[in-house]
Amino acid sequence: MSYIGKEDEVQQRRYWRWSKVDFLPEESFQNWNTYLSALSQIYSRFNDRLLSRSDDANEITQLRKQSENDMKRCLTWWDLTWFGFGSVIGAGIFVLTGQEAHHHAGPAIVLSYVASGISAMLSVFCYTEFAVEIPVAGGSFAYLRIELGDFVAFITAGNILLESIVGGAAVARAWTSYFATLLNRQPDSLRIPKGNYLLDPIAVAVLAIAATIAMISTKKTSQLNWIATALNTLVILFVLIAQFAHANTSNLTPFLPHGAKGIFQAAAIVYFAYGGFDNIATMAEETKNPSRDIPLVLLGSMSIITVVYCLMALSLSMMQKYTEIDPNAAYSMAFQSVGMKWAKYLVALGALKGMTTVLLVGALGQARYTTHIARAHMIPPWFALVHPKTGTPINATLLMTISSGLIAFFSSLDVLASLLCVSTLFIFMMMAVALLVRRYYVREVTLAINQTKLVIFLLIIIASSMGTSAYWGLRPNGWLGYVVTIPLWFLGTMGISIFLPQQRTPKVWGVPLVPWLPSLSVAINIFLMGSLGPLAFIRFGICTVAMLVYYILVGVHATYDMAHQQQKLDALKVKNEDEDKEGKA
Repeated sequence: MSYIGKEDEVQQRRYWRWSKVDFLPEESFQNWNTYLSALSQIYSRFNDRLLSRSDDANEITQLRKQSENDMKRCLTWWDLTWFGFGSVIGAGIFVLTGQEAHHHAGPAIVLSYVASGISAMLSVFCYTEFAVEIPVAGGSFAYLRIELGDFVAFITAGNILLESIVGGAAVARAWTSYFATLLNRQPDSLRIPKGNYLLDPIAVAVLAIAATIAMISTKKTSQLNWIATALNTLVILFVLIAQFAHANTSNLTPFLPHGAKGIFQAAAIVYFAYGGFDNIATMAEETKNPSRDIPLVLLGSMSIITVVYCLMALSLSMMQKYTEIDPNAAYSMAFQSVGMKWAKYLVALGALKGMTTVLLVGALGQARYTTHIARAHMIPPWFALVHPKTGTPINATLLMTISSGLIAFFSSLDVLASLLCVSTLFIFMMMAVALLVRRYYVREVTLAINQTKLVIFLLIIIASSMGTSAYWGLRPNGWLGYVVTIPLWFLGTMGISIFLPQQRTPKVWGVPLVPWLPSLSVAINIFLMGSLGPLAFIRFGICTVAMLVYYILVGVHATYDMAHQQQKLDALKVKNEDEDKEGKA
């Protein structure tokens, strides 16, 4: 592995290898004595990692050497545009719309998509500024590692992997439901009942096929994606035209059957429908002009998708009474209810195409996240390797696919979606915080007093946002709590705006209205998180505890060793340069 050796040299070895040093090359894991010694230093090592931050150059240049081979730069704005549509439009709009309209929001599901869309667009703004300046495969993981440090990046990395694994499983389960509908069968009819579980071998097979395509070639995956997404776009146009043609405004009454609380409960769940756009940022290393293409594609595709989602939600609510919407195959059954039985097959086919492209793009993006996380040694660096012939991270793709397949085989979509949304909202909230830190704090430049002010103002923003969310959950019809929490959020944001000078100016493109837009993104994401049920947070808490246990036992030692090994190499390089200068003199 390239972990040990000269800084600018990478020993070429065969790709398929399985020795211990390929998985645990760090000094702490050489034998039991070194491992026990590392555990005895856990306090000092944790403090070291808690305060340690990466930098742009390290993420862009140094860490990429861990992959031994470069990914192929083969993507253009055209590829990314279709990736943008293909990565987002899938199970969320076709499955969760009916589920949440039926159970929580009613016809007001369109407002749920508006709320989620606003939050997603704010997150897209934050992503674009980072993507312009740090074009690496790690996406949000790399951005947070630079701005918020190693420990926060690890927690985020755990949630990224959780989001990727659970998201792939959820879409694959939905794929099976719509495939059954296409065969004129009940959504669960192709699953195998086993005790309290409905086993789903088809979902596993679909995940395996998508991963195989992604491993063979990024460019070929792109070509297949844009063809399938173009066909899916035609189906969506048909759905909109046909549903509005059969619209009945009386179906919109009552518009708010479960009140405002139902809107935000649904918004927190349908946020899953907007997930996937962050996969575009992970393709920076394979994009010919990432600084120009990625921001344009993110902003353009997400703007169009938000409008399309709102129109699809509205047309469904006008076509069929929310109490009669089928939670499992809403659009197909809605057409059947108005006598267009043949149309349900077209919708099911379009949904299958949409979910297939989500799985394809997901297989690409998730593997690239995993690759960069492995480059930082937060998981074994074996998963960072890029295959010399295909130019793709095959090991990372296999890890994500096998993990998603195991979950998809057993778990239901509603369980997966609620857990996924907590992780997604948490990551996007942290991205907004990271952007504020990037603008207002630069190491060895920002004054200590300004650093303290920034921390205080950020804590006020986060705490007031949590207070607003908690009060909403406890007293959805109250108002007194908002008199305290909302002004506090306003004062925290205004404090940054007035009392802190911006320390960094974006080189090419930057988020407008800083600090207001990132602060609003923090508030909305936390609010939507609070709208999810307690069970989702229990599952999220259990997963977080598991991540911390792994970090204490493995992650902190691997990253500590790697960081200090790099410091030794840097010191040795400086020493050699000094000796060369003395020799010449």
